[in-house]
Amino acid sequence: MTVLSMFKDKHFFSQVFRIGLPITIQNLTLASLNLVDNIIIGGLGEAAIAGVGLANQYFFLLNLLLFGIASGSSIFTAQYWGSKDIKNIHRVLGLCLLTGGGAAFVFTLGGLFFPAEIIGIFSEDPEVIMLGSQFLRIIVLSYVVTAVTFSYSFTLRSTGTVKAPMAVSIVALSVNTVLNYLLVYGYFGFPALGVRGSAISTVIARFIELALLLFIVYGKAYPAAAKVRELTDISLGFAKRFFKVTVPVILNESMWALGVTLYAVVYARMGTEVIASTNISGTIERIVWVIFLGFGNACGVMLGNKIGEGDDKAAFLYAKRFSLLGPAAAVAIGAVMIFLSGWALSPYNVSTAVYQYAQMNLIVFCCFMWVKVFNYINIVGILRSGGDTTFCLILDTGGVWLVGVPLAFLGGLFWHLPIYWVYALVNIEEVFKLILGIPRLLSKKWINNLTIGT
Repeated sequence: MTVLSMFKDKHFFSQVFRIGLPITIQNLTLASLNLVDNIIIGGLGEAAIAGVGLANQYFFLLNLLLFGIASGSSIFTAQYWGSKDIKNIHRVLGLCLLTGGGAAFVFTLGGLFFPAEIIGIFSEDPEVIMLGSQFLRIIVLSYVVTAVTFSYSFTLRSTGTVKAPMAVSIVALSVNTVLNYLLVYGYFGFPALGVRGSAISTVIARFIELALLLFIVYGKAYPAAAKVRELTDISLGFAKRFFKVTVPVILNESMWALGVTLYAVVYARMGTEVIASTNISGTIERIVWVIFLGFGNACGVMLGNKIGEGDDKAAFLYAKRFSLLGPAAAVAIGAVMIFLSGWALSPYNVSTAVYQYAQMNLIVFCCFMWVKVFNYINIVGILRSGGDTTFCLILDTGGVWLVGVPLAFLGGLFWHLPIYWVYALVNIEEVFKLILGIPRLLSKKWINNLTIGT
């Protein structure tokens, strides 16, 4: 396959844009409004930015756990959709709801009863702990609702219905931003609640998001519109088959999230200025990353559908196209972001040190972005779509725990390097995953049709 031949398949690119573009728009809206929220909170000071950022680090753990559950479910859903097996799609959704909802409930209890202890894991600053605890105790009320939204949204994506989740998220996130503006500072007669106002805004928005999504799903009778008896019609054999594939994904995301959380612990121990800079640069990074989130999601759905149809040749061809196009786009976008990094940080009212740290963090991110994009597409989009979840678990967690975490602790707490050098050391894990991931992709061992025998 020549490079030019990749651009001649109109059907391939129409599918990429049809699936990937709405997901990209949804995630771009999320990241952009999170940036606005971050700027609004920034007006309360660096301690508020750090406290809310660390409280969101707790949600980050849950978010990746939910992503693991929903992503594992999507492997089955995409393949069942390829064979047009609606009955089993409903069963997968039921297992996703039960597993995700249970995990969210446990996290909710932790945040309700031990908020100060959770924030204290990351920071020793009393003001940061106080503000983070205020935010966390309220925001956890949205966790179970978020889990249900995750389950339905991922099911819709895997069946090619991507516009509904996009539209619902845009509405809900817009509500969140407006309420944030009103409740944090008390404009137009609303009470000035500070970080608690931001948390209340998010909880309200999450409930609105779920209500709108369910109304659309059941109103339009989408494939995800399952009745309770259809969601619970699950045999022991089906559950075992489901968890055999999804448990490695859940472990993958959980172990990866725990490792990334340890990065945050290191950054927080390096000082409030450092953790504030990583929260700011991280918000901007997520805006850039949304392009590749849509691309990777389109990859997983398209490959899963082809494998479910029994067309392994097309699945492998698509995999090669995605693995080349993604990094190429990342190189171009990374170069532009380096040039615009100063402008991207200009809205923040922070100290010179925080600004400089955040700018250097962004430059490091851009230098490693093409490697990160390849790994994301390879692990989440390609290998998982064929059910090769155990290898993904070993590769992803091995990179974090054998490379990233040790280098983070050495660079940040023992060598006392500047944050941007520590950030660069952490990203060496991506090189490790690239070296081991390419041979697995080319081997075709990841292609497994999970619909056979069900």
